[in-house]
Amino acid sequence: MNIKIILEGKLKESFYHKGALEYQKRLLNRVEIIECDSILNLIKNKKNSFIITLEIEGKALSSIEFANKLKEIENDGYYNEILFLIGGAEGLNKETKALSDFKFSMSKLTFLHQEAVLILIEQIYRAYRILNNEPYHK
Repeated sequence: MNIKIILEGKLKESFYHKGALEYQKRLLNRVEIIECDSILNLIKNKKNSFIITLEIEGKALSSIEFANKLKEIENDGYYNEILFLIGGAEGLNKETKALSDFKFSMSKLTFLHQEAVLILIEQIYRAYRILNNEPYHK
Protein backbone atom coordinates (compact mmCIF):
# COMPACT_ATOMS: atom_id res chain seq x y z
CA MET A 1 0.00 0.00 0.00
CA ASN A 2 1.38 3.38 -0.97
CA ILE A 3 1.28 5.95 1.79
CA LYS A 4 1.75 9.65 1.17
CA ILE A 5 1.99 12.42 3.72
CA ILE A 6 0.96 15.63 1.99
CA LEU A 7 1.58 18.90 3.74
CA GLU A 8 0.94 22.48 2.88
CA GLY A 9 4.32 24.04 3.37
CA LYS A 10 7.80 22.64 3.70
CA LEU A 11 9.99 20.76 6.13
CA LYS A 12 12.24 23.76 6.58
CA GLU A 13 14.19 22.79 9.67
CA SER A 14 16.94 20.28 8.94
CA PHE A 15 16.29 18.23 12.09
CA TYR A 16 12.65 17.56 11.06
CA HIS A 17 13.80 16.67 7.57
CA LYS A 18 16.51 14.31 8.88
CA GLY A 19 14.07 12.66 11.27
CA ALA A 20 11.51 12.10 8.53
CA LEU A 21 14.19 10.67 6.22
CA GLU A 22 15.25 8.23 8.93
CA TYR A 23 11.71 6.87 9.26
CA GLN A 24 11.30 6.74 5.48
CA LYS A 25 14.43 4.61 5.35
CA ARG A 26 13.16 2.34 8.14
CA LEU A 27 9.89 1.98 6.23
CA LEU A 28 11.82 1.00 3.08
CA ASN A 29 10.57 4.18 1.38
CA ARG A 30 6.94 3.01 1.51
CA VAL A 31 5.99 6.48 2.76
CA GLU A 32 6.40 9.50 0.50
CA ILE A 33 6.35 13.04 1.86
CA ILE A 34 4.97 15.63 -0.54
CA GLU A 35 5.29 19.35 0.13
CA CYS A 36 2.88 21.64 -1.71
CA ASP A 37 1.25 25.04 -1.75
CA SER A 38 -2.31 23.73 -2.12
CA ILE A 39 -3.41 20.29 -0.96
CA LEU A 40 -6.82 20.69 -2.58
CA ASN A 41 -5.34 21.21 -6.05
CA LEU A 42 -3.17 18.13 -5.57
CA ILE A 43 -5.88 15.72 -4.41
CA LYS A 44 -9.20 16.83 -5.88
CA ASN A 45 -9.08 14.28 -8.71
CA LYS A 46 -7.69 11.38 -6.70
CA LYS A 47 -9.59 8.14 -7.06
CA ASN A 48 -9.01 4.97 -5.07
CA SER A 49 -7.22 7.00 -2.41
CA PHE A 50 -8.22 6.77 1.25
CA ILE A 51 -7.90 10.32 2.53
CA ILE A 52 -7.07 10.94 6.17
CA THR A 53 -7.09 14.53 7.35
CA LEU A 54 -5.24 15.51 10.49
CA GLU A 55 -7.64 17.62 12.52
CA ILE A 56 -7.87 18.50 16.19
CA GLU A 57 -11.59 17.69 15.96
CA GLY A 58 -10.85 14.25 14.51
CA LYS A 59 -10.90 10.88 16.23
CA ALA A 60 -8.00 10.10 18.55
CA LEU A 61 -6.58 6.57 18.34
CA SER A 62 -4.07 4.65 20.40
CA SER A 63 -1.03 3.32 18.53
CA ILE A 64 -2.63 -0.14 18.37
CA GLU A 65 -5.92 1.29 17.10
CA PHE A 66 -3.99 3.33 14.52
CA ALA A 67 -2.17 0.18 13.35
CA ASN A 68 -5.49 -1.63 13.03
CA LYS A 69 -6.97 1.29 11.07
CA LEU A 70 -4.12 1.06 8.53
CA LYS A 71 -4.63 -2.70 8.31
CA GLU A 72 -8.38 -2.23 7.80
CA ILE A 73 -7.79 0.22 4.93
CA GLU A 74 -5.23 -2.07 3.29
CA ASN A 75 -7.49 -5.11 3.64
CA ASP A 76 -10.44 -3.29 2.09
CA GLY A 77 -8.97 -3.96 -1.35
CA TYR A 78 -10.49 -0.87 -2.97
CA TYR A 79 -7.82 1.67 -2.14
CA ASN A 80 -4.38 1.78 -3.74
CA GLU A 81 -2.99 4.50 -1.48
CA ILE A 82 -3.49 6.26 1.81
CA LEU A 83 -3.11 10.03 1.81
CA PHE A 84 -2.47 11.83 5.10
CA LEU A 85 -3.20 15.55 4.77
CA ILE A 86 -1.55 18.10 7.05
CA GLY A 87 -2.52 21.75 6.74
CA GLY A 88 -0.24 24.73 7.06
CA ALA A 89 -0.45 27.53 9.61
CA GLU A 90 -4.15 28.08 8.91
CA GLY A 91 -5.00 24.38 8.94
CA LEU A 92 -6.97 22.62 6.22
CA ASN A 93 -9.71 24.47 4.36
CA LYS A 94 -13.36 23.32 4.37
CA GLU A 95 -13.18 21.91 0.84
CA THR A 96 -10.20 19.73 1.71
CA LYS A 97 -11.79 18.57 4.95
CA ALA A 98 -14.93 17.60 3.01
CA LEU A 99 -12.91 15.10 0.94
CA SER A 100 -11.77 13.25 4.07
CA ASP A 101 -12.60 9.57 4.54
CA PHE A 102 -11.33 9.70 8.12
CA LYS A 103 -10.64 12.67 10.37
CA PHE A 104 -7.70 11.81 12.63
CA SER A 105 -6.50 13.67 15.71
CA MET A 106 -3.00 12.96 16.97
CA SER A 107 -3.69 15.13 20.01
CA LYS A 108 -5.81 17.98 21.31
CA LEU A 109 -2.57 19.98 21.14
CA THR A 110 -1.68 22.01 18.07
CA PHE A 111 1.62 21.09 16.41
CA LEU A 112 3.71 22.85 13.82
CA HIS A 113 3.09 21.08 10.51
CA GLN A 114 6.76 20.03 10.52
CA GLU A 115 6.32 18.41 13.94
CA ALA A 116 3.13 16.72 12.81
CA VAL A 117 4.95 15.10 9.88
CA LEU A 118 7.64 13.68 12.14
CA ILE A 119 5.16 12.43 14.75
CA LEU A 120 2.94 10.91 12.06
CA ILE A 121 5.69 9.08 10.18
CA GLU A 122 6.99 7.70 13.49
CA GLN A 123 3.50 6.43 14.28
CA ILE A 124 3.23 4.82 10.85
CA TYR A 125 6.54 3.08 11.52
CA ARG A 126 5.28 2.01 14.95
CA ALA A 127 2.04 0.73 13.39
CA TYR A 128 3.87 -1.55 10.98
CA ARG A 129 6.07 -2.86 13.79
CA ILE A 130 2.89 -3.66 15.75
CA LEU A 131 1.21 -5.33 12.75
CA ASN A 132 4.32 -7.44 12.08
CA ASN A 133 4.68 -8.41 15.75
CA GLU A 134 8.14 -6.85 15.78
CA PRO A 135 9.79 -5.19 18.77
CA TYR A 136 9.70 -1.41 19.12
CA HIS A 137 6.20 -0.64 20.32
CA LYS A 138 7.01 -0.61 24.03
